[in-house]
Amino acid sequence: MTSFHDRKSVSGRVSILAKTFLSVGALLFVLAGLSGCEWGSIGYNKGYAPEQPIAFSHELHAGQYKIQCLYCHASAERAAHSAVPSLNICMNCHLVVNGADSAGNPSPAIAKVVEAYNNDKPVPWVKVHMLPDFVKFNHEAHVQKFGAPKACHKCHGPVESMETLFQYSSLSMGWVLRSRLRQRRA
Repeated sequence: MTSFHDRKSVSGRVSILAKTFLSVGALLFVLAGLSGCEWGSIGYNKGYAPEQPIAFSHELHAGQYKIQCLYCHASAERAAHSAVPSLNICMNCHLVVNGADSAGNPSPAIAKVVEAYNNDKPVPWVKVHMLPDFVKFNHEAHVQKFGAPKACHKCHGPVESMETLFQYSSLSMGWVLRSRLRQRRA
């Protein structure tokens, strides 16, 4: 007969308690993630809107002028990463459109774009949507599956109504899992 304090009996109870504790902890972690807790923030969160070197309005370009996402961000359709467009894309319009006011003075923002283009200097845009290095996200797969602009809006929100671009979604793992669950139910 084994005693309450028998070595095998104690180690068995400790093992069961440890497994129970770890299982409950893992379950709570998953449930918290699915319920919206945001852990592991890397400093760039929902609502993040860094100041850019040149004022750029998605509301004007994508909203008022109806320029499609993939016109400027064409790499999203055929590459893992969606790049900021080169100045060549901007200059397709801004060689002609200078946003002049009634006195004929060009828009200061467009003048900066033209100056950078003429000096062959890229604009040092500040990245808005940041993910940790260990996250592997493929824009191409999502654009191919859902099509633009639907795929774009899922993460980036109604960009065509944003005067200043900001991070619309948290892009946390919990947010991704909730999005996928909603997608499966639909």
